[in-house]
Order: sequence, then structure tokens, then C-alpha cells
Amino acid sequence: MEQKDFNEHTRVTVTWRDEDGKLRPGNFYVYKLFKDSMIVRARDKEGLLRKLPYADVLKIVKTERVDPEFRFTLPNAILDEKIWKSRTTMFHASSAPNLGKA
Repeated sequence: MEQKDFNEHTRVTVTWRDEDGKLRPGNFYVYKLFKDSMIVRARDKEGLLRKLPYADVLKIVKTERVDPEFRFTLPNAILDEKIWKSRTTMFHASSAPNLGKA
């Protein structure tokens, strides 16, 4: 896959190759696109932020655009490409703005 196959602020269901080379199904929220990879949050129980190389995604099963009022946000510093140069995962608690607030 390539960068043009993805969009920021979308939910994607994909088949991807994990660190051990095994094919896995994955449900991700796409935060940021870089030249060779993207920053995603796993939408399952682990909820880790992950740098996912486009080359590790073998198939896109489903893509769903997220409306602005339902988007998850992260501080810009966390989405900076320099931060991700030496790491592949990060734990960060997130929240959805405008949801559950009076």
C-alpha cells in the first residue's frame, strides 16, 4: 500500500503484517500520514498508538470517514514525525472532544 491509499481521521479495517511477520486483521483509527508510514490507534482492547508502515498493510477491507465532531485528537507534539523516528508504539490516553461534556 501507499500513502495515497489512506486518509487522516478515518477508521480502517485492514489485513496487516505484525512485527513477527504474521498476518493479522486490524481495526485502526488513522491520525497522521507520513511518507512511509502512518500513526494509528488500534481500536481493540490494547488501544496503543502505532507507527504502521504502508508496506505492512496488505489489504484494506473497509474505510470509514470520521465526521469532525467525532474525531479523536492528540497533541501535535505526539504526531510529530521526529518523535516517531526511534519508536514503533506508544501508550497515550485519549479523549474525544465534544462527547460527554456539558
